Amino acid sequence: MSSNLTKSRSAALYERAQKSLPGGVSRNTVLRDPHPLYADFAEGCVVTDIEGVRRIDFSNNMASLLHGHAHPAIVAAVTKQLSRGTAFTLATEVEVEYAEHLCSRSDSFEKLRFVNSGTEAIMGAIKAARAFTGRPKIAKVEGAYHGVYDYAEVSQSSKPSSWGSADHPANVPVCHGTPASALNDVVVIPFNDPERAVAILNEHKGELACVLTDLMPHRVGLCPADKEFVTALRKWTQDDGSLLVFDEVITFRLDYSGAQSWYDVCPDLTAMGKAIGGGFPVGAFAGRADVLEVMNPLVENLRFPHSGTFSANPITMTAGLTAMQLFDREAAARLNALAKSAMTGIEAAIASSGVEACVSGAGSMFRVHLKTQPPRNYRESFATPEENARLKLLLDHLFDAGLMMINTCSATLSTPMGEAEIQTLVSAMESGFKKLA
Repeated sequence: MSSNLTKSRSAALYERAQKSLPGGVSRNTVLRDPHPLYADFAEGCVVTDIEGVRRIDFSNNMASLLHGHAHPAIVAAVTKQLSRGTAFTLATEVEVEYAEHLCSRSDSFEKLRFVNSGTEAIMGAIKAARAFTGRPKIAKVEGAYHGVYDYAEVSQSSKPSSWGSADHPANVPVCHGTPASALNDVVVIPFNDPERAVAILNEHKGELACVLTDLMPHRVGLCPADKEFVTALRKWTQDDGSLLVFDEVITFRLDYSGAQSWYDVCPDLTAMGKAIGGGFPVGAFAGRADVLEVMNPLVENLRFPHSGTFSANPITMTAGLTAMQLFDREAAARLNALAKSAMTGIEAAIASSGVEACVSGAGSMFRVHLKTQPPRNYRESFATPEENARLKLLLDHLFDAGLMMINTCSATLSTPMGEAEIQTLVSAMESGFKKLA
């Protein structure tokens, strides 16, 4: 039999893809060894690939799908809008309705602007902060991912060989050729270390437009920010005249009003994306009306002109509004309780197997680390080559057991899930831990 007849459909498709796509993909996260798998269709919390294999989806497109796949209400609403048009050089009523709905979910959202991705939301928030303060520099947390904007991505891939001292983390570029001028306009602070963070910020008084932080940064270890850390950043920015910007592109799914509802702190701006799109590309940044006034094209001194061809397109607005209306307080509480049940079960599996591992997370997201204690910052979360090799064994085991995870061994839940899916995950984790032990 020829090799072409034995080759899987996914292998053949990847062979084609490499001829037209760099690396054969448009997003690196879909790569697997020896080739990516390709989705055929999905429903609820189950994805079926083109080979006909079904898997429970704990990745949910990198945390963006609150209601899993093909939710009937979202499908119906979008299908109706499709027949009426997908994009116009006119505003739409659903844009206004959705803006009103999102603003109603958080006291810190006085006004907002829709964009097309989380990266755009971060870019917009930073540019609005610069326009409002007249200052160029920003501060961000070491190791935190905020999209692909030159300034926001500084230090997100630093390593022990490049990250410098804890008292002054180095400004490490992600992309080769990043301008030194971009690196020089970013101040890097450690996560969950208010004393060190404030000491670094004090060296840049009067220079910063904003301090940008994620309240539970994935790449930093998926541990919630300490209240003392968030409070210290709020106090420092208020005293300095700079703005506090929360990146809730991922974490807005963690509660009805986002992760910021867990803190007695009100940010000046919040960036959102992922889940608020209802399965479609989306971004938004919201916050103080006086700050967002820098984008008002009707004022005499417009400081931040902004537009976007697909910003607030009616397909995304319709899907997003439907999804977030479904994600009411009851739905958020139920999903978070399921995640807590999963974390408790995984912790029990760790104890019974004797493996060196732990779980971090909150809300509807959690992450398994092959460490004894949950990390509190990027340096503690950094995995050694041995840990990465063992983590790959665990991820491969879970995948073979019919479970899709984010490639850091992180999980995000969706509303179609129930205790049955949680128990399947916990059982697969336990057998995986025993293999590692």
